[in-house]
Amino acid sequence: MSFSHSQIGYLIPLNPNSEEKEKASTPKLTISDGTNIIGRNNVPVNDKRLSRKHLTITASADGTANLHVEGTNPVVVNSGNKRRKLNSKQTAAIFDGDVIELIPGHYLFKYQVSQRSPKVADNKHHERGKNSATQRHDKIAVTQKHGSSRSCEEPIRDFRVADDQIPCTFRLLRVQGLPPWANTSCVSISDVIQGDILVAVLSNYMVDVDWLVPACPALSKVPHVLVLHGESDERVACIKRSKPKNWILHKPPLPISFGTHHSKAMFLVYPRGVRVIIHTANLIYVDWNNKSQGLWMQDFPWKDQNSPSKGSRFENDLVEYLSALKWPEFSVNLPSLGNFSICPSFFKKFDYSDAMVRLIASVPGYHSGNGLKKWGHMKLRSVLQECTFDKEFKKSPLVYQFSSLGSLDEKWMVELASSMSAGLSEDKVPLGMGEPQIIWPTVEEVRCSIEGYAAGSAIPSPMKNVEKAFLKKYWAKWKANHTGRTRAMPHIKTFARYNNQNLAWFCLTSSNLSKAAWGALQKNNSQLMIRSYELGVLFLPSLLKPGCGFSCTSNVKQSKDKSPAQETSKMKKTKLVTLTAPTRDTTHSSSEVIIQLPVPYELPPLPYSSEDVPWSWDRRYFKKDDYGQVWPRM
Repeated sequence: MSFSHSQIGYLIPLNPNSEEKEKASTPKLTISDGTNIIGRNNVPVNDKRLSRKHLTITASADGTANLHVEGTNPVVVNSGNKRRKLNSKQTAAIFDGDVIELIPGHYLFKYQVSQRSPKVADNKHHERGKNSATQRHDKIAVTQKHGSSRSCEEPIRDFRVADDQIPCTFRLLRVQGLPPWANTSCVSISDVIQGDILVAVLSNYMVDVDWLVPACPALSKVPHVLVLHGESDERVACIKRSKPKNWILHKPPLPISFGTHHSKAMFLVYPRGVRVIIHTANLIYVDWNNKSQGLWMQDFPWKDQNSPSKGSRFENDLVEYLSALKWPEFSVNLPSLGNFSICPSFFKKFDYSDAMVRLIASVPGYHSGNGLKKWGHMKLRSVLQECTFDKEFKKSPLVYQFSSLGSLDEKWMVELASSMSAGLSEDKVPLGMGEPQIIWPTVEEVRCSIEGYAAGSAIPSPMKNVEKAFLKKYWAKWKANHTGRTRAMPHIKTFARYNNQNLAWFCLTSSNLSKAAWGALQKNNSQLMIRSYELGVLFLPSLLKPGCGFSCTSNVKQSKDKSPAQETSKMKKTKLVTLTAPTRDTTHSSSEVIIQLPVPYELPPLPYSSEDVPWSWDRRYFKKDDYGQVWPRM
């Protein structure tokens, strides 16, 4: 067993007949800060099923730990009422009190965090790094609800989302193994897929039914489920064997080579309305547990059929996007509602007039004429051109953050920046071009992440794309101490224009930085070529109206009149800010409504140093990660 400088806790042997009683004949094992090897060398049993390096436990000073199965035999982790089997090379977070079965049913050990460590005893005083130079931006004054300020490196602790503000912001997904403060106001898949769902349309790239159904029990009760996916024929055959019989699979057409169906969304129909969820996670275990991800959702009521309301821009954009997917229509009988054909126009039956965001979608094709500005970065450009922003955003910087980098050139980077720099200032003068920075994990950030080098498999960009000389001036680090996610590698995709902690606009999307996703202009800028399906939401201060409390899953009745909060907010100016912005001091006027977005990374981003190397997944790395692995795994 390898020892680091400080003791974190113990593995305490238990009597197999009672998980509460210690087994006196077997010594307890010390767990130290860093990587600890557990196996035949330190567990005194004569059982060849137990490897010499059976598993490793990588523990942190705050008591959190990850267990990685090194041997060929499975290990079981009992956490609360859940019992999970881990096969060889799988990883899971373990927590204080969890019981580990080194061999299923045999050799039980309880993970117990030492209470003597001040870092464990008081979560409020975590020290997240050793190098003060890299922490110079972290200590930010955060205002509490009672009005007093304190110095806090972890402002996500105080991020609370009222029910009527859920559609105005987005949430990060929970990450296993993080301290509780880092998951404040974060969500899991079962938090959003819940209630009496009549029809579910799930849109994604990768789908693991074997994980999804147990992870989200509500889905197994939904009578009609349509899965829009981007999987290969081989994977589809596997999914068909595992899926419930009432699920329909459909892969949208891909008319241009190298395109994918990449959009990540859910459309859940309830007796009271529809829930629209746009997010960034594949429907697989690691995406909902180990990575930094984002999710937006809003519930919309059925339209009053006696007095049909007009459509809205959100409705038009949504239905036009869904129409491009070409799924096979199917008929349903919804109790007390009637018979319906589930097709794109079905979604016109809901009232989106209170939508808090604009949809920014991509569909594959060669778009020209009236279609030139409907999709991709040209859609974003056309929406921003209609907007007026504060003067502080004149020539303010842009940030691009994503998890896969396409084959780019300087001409296209200018094209994209032109779209993302669109819009007018209050004096009706164009904002002007913004200078972009690209947040992209370094090799060292991947190596030291929760998953180690394995996280790099979901940051799939080759050297030929990453190591282009012109990109060097854009690189910035993934630094996310304030949300506790520096070690949770990003699969979230975000694009924004900002000035310090104020945001002109913010886009949460499935789109990576690629021509395939955002589109590339052709034929003297008269045609936009897009390869893939993508979907994102654009937050604009002018759209946000706190006070829209309609819910498909609560018993709150929807009033036809606007709430007092909405009426009041109409009279006030809305500002978008990050979590690290001071929200109740002289910086903001009382005539402003402040909406916080949990941007997971630091703004302004920290540029690469001369020693930093951008991650490429086809390069060899010989310095071992926390699990003792090199890349690619030998």
